[in-house]
Amino acid sequence: MIDYPITPNMLRTIQQALAEDIGTGDVTSNAIIPADERLKGHIIAKQEGVISGLLVAQAVYHACDAGIEIRMTAEEGQQVSKGQELMVLAGSARSLLTAERTALNFMGRMSGISTMTNTFVDAVKGTRAEILDTRKTVPGLREFDKLAVKLGGGTNHRIGLYDMVLIKDNHIDFAGSIEKAVQCARSATRDLEIEVETRTLDDVAIALQLGVERIMLDNMTCEMMSRAVKLNNGQAKLEASGNITLQNIREVAQTGVDYISIGALTHSVVVFDVSFDYLEKPGRHE
Repeated sequence: MIDYPITPNMLRTIQQALAEDIGTGDVTSNAIIPADERLKGHIIAKQEGVISGLLVAQAVYHACDAGIEIRMTAEEGQQVSKGQELMVLAGSARSLLTAERTALNFMGRMSGISTMTNTFVDAVKGTRAEILDTRKTVPGLREFDKLAVKLGGGTNHRIGLYDMVLIKDNHIDFAGSIEKAVQCARSATRDLEIEVETRTLDDVAIALQLGVERIMLDNMTCEMMSRAVKLNNGQAKLEASGNITLQNIREVAQTGVDYISIGALTHSVVVFDVSFDYLEKPGRHE
């Protein structure tokens, strides 16, 4: 099993999600199910794809009830088939049903991201291009979204505004030129990698003269990107961005760029279908 830590921030989000759903209590389960009733069930995949968020789901169940027993029967980042069992759970029937929707919501979103990411990764196999995510994530879910991208075979771009300098068109327009924007960034943040968004080949040439580490090729045609790769000649890492789909990504990758960023990985997620199914009632505690 691929292991990853459930960070304090992730745990807080999980607890908030449970509190949002449970509120003053699960009135349906509490009314129908005796407090000492136990239940055994499993989570299964309802479609083919790449599963992720198993450990997040485990953390959800344990945040609800530390006594729930969980056995994983699939692995993070694994390609799974429709009907495949992913984990087996046993414990308080009330707790299992109360935590069910929150656990499945996290798994469904994360697995949807991983599945889409893996589809894009497969589309560029044999090229040098890596698939990047963006900051177009649901507020509060960035760690989960970016983890899901990694589990799907993608690569994380910057996590936030703090860990990399990305000089975009608005920064350049405000500063007055690429040169001035890069100069300001270097004066303020000497230890961080700098990436510059470029819109023309002249912009690319300027960025190369300034010695930045990465250059974003924003909404360029494949012909322009091919020319940018030749102009770059291995000096900086080149990132293609803008209007990239499964239909054109192979052509983009074949230009020789190092990275291709896809906002749709996290802003247009198709939720992966997973469900919790009842297996048996082991019986009440005596």
